[in-house]
Order: sequence, then C-alpha cells, then structure tokens
Amino acid sequence: MTVISPSAELQRRARRVRRGALELAQCSDAQRAAALEAMAAALERHRDAIVAANTVDQEAAAREGLAVPLLARLKLNEAKLADCIHGLRQVATLPDPIGYRQLHWELAAGLELERVTVPVGVLGVVFESRPDAVIQIAALAIRSGNGAILKGGREALNTCQAVVTALQEGLASSAVDPNSLDLLTSREEIMALLRLDGLVDLIVPRGSNAFVRTVQDNTRIPVLGHADGVCHLYVDQRVRIDMAIAVALDAKIQYPAACNAIETLLVHRHVAGQFLPPAIQAFTAAGVTLRGDEQAMALGVPEAATPADWGQEYLDLILAVRVVEDLEAALEHIRRHGSRHTDVICTDDEAAAARFLNTVDSAGVFHNCSSRFADGFRYGLGAEVGISTQTMPPRGPVGLEGLVTYRYRLRGHGHTVAPFASGAEHFSHRDLQGA
Repeated sequence: MTVISPSAELQRRARRVRRGALELAQCSDAQRAAALEAMAAALERHRDAIVAANTVDQEAAAREGLAVPLLARLKLNEAKLADCIHGLRQVATLPDPIGYRQLHWELAAGLELERVTVPVGVLGVVFESRPDAVIQIAALAIRSGNGAILKGGREALNTCQAVVTALQEGLASSAVDPNSLDLLTSREEIMALLRLDGLVDLIVPRGSNAFVRTVQDNTRIPVLGHADGVCHLYVDQRVRIDMAIAVALDAKIQYPAACNAIETLLVHRHVAGQFLPPAIQAFTAAGVTLRGDEQAMALGVPEAATPADWGQEYLDLILAVRVVEDLEAALEHIRRHGSRHTDVICTDDEAAAARFLNTVDSAGVFHNCSSRFADGFRYGLGAEVGISTQTMPPRGPVGLEGLVTYRYRLRGHGHTVAPFASGAEHFSHRDLQGA
C-alpha cells in the first residue's frame, strides 16, 4: 500500500471534523447522551433504507466472490441492526468518561494539582466488511467527546453511507455538530488518512492481519488495534467432558468469522482419549473441518495439520487440534503461536486454572467459558471500537475508557519555583482526593 499525501479537500474535511470535535468536547454529559438517543431514533427511521442498502452490498459482494467470513461480517439485517441500536442506547446510559478527576494533590499551600480525563480528539477508523462497526464506533466517539473519520470496506459502501446519513441526521437534531462524523469512500483516502497527523489523533484499523500491519507500518499517528485473533482453548486433564465440549463448540461455531473465535484446540494427553472422540463427532456434525497432529489423528481427527496451521487465523469452520503433554506444554504452545487476544482453559483443577490465568499474556484469559465473551457489548461496555492486544492500555475490548486521555491542571496564587529550588519553601504533596 502506497501512502500518499492528503488532498486539500480531505484536509478541509478533516479540519471540519476537528472543529466539530472541539465543540463536542464542550458539550455536557446530558447533551452527548441525548445525541446518542437521537442517533438511535434516526437509525430506526432509516431502518428500511439501511437494510435495503445492505442487501445491495451483499448481492454485489457475493457476485464478486467475497470470502465467506467477510460475507458474514458484511451482513446487517433487521435483527442485527436492532442489536446495534440497542447497544447504542446502552452506551448512552454509561457513566460520563470525561471530566473524571483521577488525581488531586496539594503540592504546597494554595498550589493544587489535578489530573482529569479529556477526549483524545479525532479518531480515524478503518474497517473491512463490518458496517455495524460504523454504529458502534460513532456511538463511542460521540459519547466520549471525540470526532471520527470513518472508512469502511468498498464492499460495504452503500450500507455505510446509509448508516452515516442516518447518524448525521440524528446529530443535526441534537446539540452535537453533525460534522463531528465523516465517512470516506475511496481506497485512496485510506492512504491519505494515515498522513493526517496533527488533524487525526488515533488510528483504529479493523481488518485482516496484512491490512492492520500495513497501517501500523505507514503512519506516524498512534495506532490502536490487533493484527491477529489466534485464540486457543486448552482442555486440561481434570475436566468435565460435556462442559468442555459445549464451551469449545460455542467458541468455534457460534460466529466463526469473529476474531474471538478459537482457532486451535489443545488437549492434555491424559484426557485426549475421553475427550476427542465425542468432540470430533460434535464438531463434524457442526460442519467444522478438523486438522490435527499425529496423536489427534490417531484418535479420529481426519486431516493432518501442517506447521502453518499452528498460528493460523481461519475465521472459518476450521479448527487445528493438538494433543499436548501437559499444562506447561500448552502454555508454551500459546506463547509461541498465540496473538495475545483471548485464550481459554477448561479445567476443574483450580491450581491449573490459576497457573493458566496468571501466565498466559493475552488481553483476555478465561476459565471454563467461551472465548466469544471477549466483546465490548458482552463486557458491559456498550460497544467497542476494536480489541487491542498490545501490552500497554487500553487492552482487550476498547470502550469509552480507551477513548479518553488525561490532562494535568495546576492552580496556584502567583506561585514560583525559585523558593522551592532554594529550600525556602517545601512541597507537601498531600492527597486531596478524599478530602
């Protein structure tokens, strides 16, 4: 991907979003919450137009041979749109993330320091196939006081335009400037967006491994996101077989195109003979293609896994299966091949569970539950702009708290540093937060 300089028109639009974001940051909590309700109502009014636009996009994508996982992500029918609207309204009810005082200290008599949360500024969000992401991101951006420049995949263009038209109509009836949101429509604008440092404060890419890495490599703007969703489920030796099969099935087949679906199943050798035969039967009945190592194949997995299968994000009904010596071998496999997204252990051994939860360095580490719970809506965040697998925060599903930064504010009465430097005055550094 060649990164090009932004056109004068794109810079003008970006400045317009930035002005809208500055005004938005001054809106009250009630005004921003009301804006989200207006956005939700507008989506309901435009429901038929949005679903019709999505049907056009789906039909065109199918004719062009879009990959099955991407087709699944492209779908925005009435039920899915209703879920998005519900999520938008849930975001409106969340506590205000702006203006929260994280720290309040007296540095010296009459000299008070506080650290207060503020919006990031303008988000540049680029995503593939997911028109529902427009609604989630817009909701989180407006609620957290941020402007957003959005770019969906070409295959979702009609849907994205219909959604943004509705969202801007909703904002126009509120106290929030509709120019706080803008939609890009060409691939060339993606390249130019990466050069809008000074106008865009954070890039959030959502798409394939190659796409996200290209974005990360070609911008000076901070990037938040993840390149891979290689999630594992490890079945330990002390486990309820039926429970482990149910969790593994849900984690794979509930929505295989999602980044939080498992791609590799690891099984302790002492339980493999009990677990794998019924698990293979269940996965096969669900249409899952299984690829295993020699021990897994000896127990019924039909296809041989290659080295490339360990660490592969299929986003499809394909699952790699490996029999491991013990918990430590499972931990080593995840360390070598995982993407630090979400990993699961199924076990009734609390010590083994604690070892797994404390050792696996992923954004989400689960015990006896499906990896599909790694989601902003399911966490109670209302929605998410994406999932971050970086070590530094924000990490995991990124909701409102990941879209604010903070500012230090210092208030004095003519204080100067010289008396403190000379020793005539002394710092008290007294915590006033609870005062």
